[in-house]
Amino acid sequence: MKPSTELFDLIKSLSKSEKRFFKLTSSLQSGDKNYLKIFDYIEKQKDYDEERLKNHFKKDTFINHLPSEKNHLYKLILKSLRSYYSEQDINSIIKQEIKNVEILHKKALYKECKKFIKRAKKLARDYEKFYYLFELVSWQKKLLEEEYESGNFDEDLDALIEEESQIIEKLRNLAEYQILYSKINYVFRSGGFIQNEKDKATVDAIANYHLIIGKNTALSDRAATICYYIKGLCAVTYREYQESYIYFNKVRSILDRNPNIKSDTSKRYLMALTHLLSSYIDNKEYQKAEETIQDIRNLSKEKGFNNMDVKVSIFTSAFIAELTMHNRKGEFGKTLQIMDKNAAMEEELKDIINKEKEINIYFNKAYAYFGVGEYKKALSIVNIMINDNEQMLRQDLYSFSRVLNIMIHFELENYDFLEYVTKSTSRYLGKQDKDFTIETVFVKMISKIMKKGEENKNEILALLKKEMEELFQNKKERIILDYIDIESWVESKLNDENFADTVKRKNA
Repeated sequence: MKPSTELFDLIKSLSKSEKRFFKLTSSLQSGDKNYLKIFDYIEKQKDYDEERLKNHFKKDTFINHLPSEKNHLYKLILKSLRSYYSEQDINSIIKQEIKNVEILHKKALYKECKKFIKRAKKLARDYEKFYYLFELVSWQKKLLEEEYESGNFDEDLDALIEEESQIIEKLRNLAEYQILYSKINYVFRSGGFIQNEKDKATVDAIANYHLIIGKNTALSDRAATICYYIKGLCAVTYREYQESYIYFNKVRSILDRNPNIKSDTSKRYLMALTHLLSSYIDNKEYQKAEETIQDIRNLSKEKGFNNMDVKVSIFTSAFIAELTMHNRKGEFGKTLQIMDKNAAMEEELKDIINKEKEINIYFNKAYAYFGVGEYKKALSIVNIMINDNEQMLRQDLYSFSRVLNIMIHFELENYDFLEYVTKSTSRYLGKQDKDFTIETVFVKMISKIMKKGEENKNEILALLKKEMEELFQNKKERIILDYIDIESWVESKLNDENFADTVKRKNA
């Protein structure tokens, strides 16, 4: 059985300051510290090799029970991280305060208990942590019982009950928005946009839900950010970028006014900026797009945006936006420069970049190589995507990669192989539940060229251009242009012009 890499992955995820803290806390412990030897050795490894680890420590007796030593080290690192973040993470801080309340209550130090509850409640309100507020009110009610038993009836029980009722309502409200978010996020993550009537019905139901269309339905700022984010995501799946721009800006505005909630919902803030970027790129507001990319990169300096999870998202969001923007403008050479510039960071983070971002980067890279005429490089990347058996995630990218694959083979003049590729792509598209036909029309026309011979190429391409012009009257059919400008490609073939130049002229 292949050794587990969980310990290796955890050690490699540690920042310099986290490692320093772990070493510091370990130095305070007495006794043998074999776990530190393992830590230091694994830290230096590029890839986990347990056999080398065993061989290196073969003279030490602890290596005979390596699994338990690894498990001990893993737990110690987690314990160290809990301590490290105990004063930084708001959830940890409030939990500690509640634990203090519990301890003081057990010791019958009720006066001190009240002080801690008051302080913790202020934190919970500031960050809209309603679950903790509910728990703290429960402690207040316990203290009230003690007051009554002591003959003190100054405290107002009705006021506490009313406060508790309001907190419960806010919790329910927030939970309902979270359910709606999960539903719209599923549609977006699976297809990128509405692909059929089933998707449309799902998004329509969410967009018209009473908490979404109603006024003042969000009972907290935290709920309001989810509400507007849902509205924005609904607009994105409809490809209504102008509308999504309004809603994501509202998310940004609310969180900018509430720095505490912003730091606690850093991913939502980042994703709102990422969707704003898509709006700017779609509307050809490239200056605003570049400013927003810089805004995203600057987030790493802010509170709540410095953990590894968010740092990776900051990198990938800005990176993909730059690739997409320059590809859309036909500046494929610039895209390659950005790829080279970010190659070291991409390599460093390759094991923790999520699958969706990974395939998005693949697609943009392949399209960039296609744009500069490096078709074999483009083909090698597209083949990675086509050979991936992903059945659920971002089927839009997987589908359009097959269209790009056909264009690459066409440019490489792999006419014999193209017949197989077009048939394969037709079968693939036939299995997709989509309400638009541009991909199918495109594949049929290329297949027609293969059958009738290259001498009829321009005639068939002209027919394809005409069909595309008619199809593109329908907004749904134009979705492909957000990924591949097949319109400019056909035009470049007909005019015997460079593809990148055609895209640039069209954008200008």
